[in-house]
Amino acid sequence: MTAPEDAVEARPWRQGDGPKPKVWTWPLTDPPALWVRHKGTWRWASVSARQDWPDCRTAYQALIDTDGTASKSHRTFWWPHEGLRVAHHSTAVPTTEVGRGGDLPRPPRLVKLA
Repeated sequence: MTAPEDAVEARPWRQGDGPKPKVWTWPLTDPPALWVRHKGTWRWASVSARQDWPDCRTAYQALIDTDGTASKSHRTFWWPHEGLRVAHHSTAVPTTEVGRGGDLPRPPRLVKLA
C-alpha cells in the first residue's frame, strides 16, 4: 500500500474568481482539528475556518506546524483529499456571523467629538 499524497494547498480567493466563498468559523476555545499530511509527515492542525466556494469546492483553513519547530502558520487545504483526515470534531456549531466564532471582532466605531 502506498502512502497518501501531501494535502493540496488552496490559493486565496481573488476578485477574478467570482463571488467570495462563504466562510464558517468556530470558537477559538473549541475548534475542530485535522491530521494534515505535509512533506510526508502527518501533522495535527486546528481548524480556524471552512470556506464553501460558489463552484461547490470546500477548503479548510488550519493552524499547522509545518516544520516541527512548534512555530505555527495558517494554511488552507482543499477538502476532500487523502492527505487530510478528521482528528476530532468541535462540539460548537460553526457560524458565518462576523465577530462570533473564531473571527476577529468588529473594530470600534470612530466617533467625531465636537
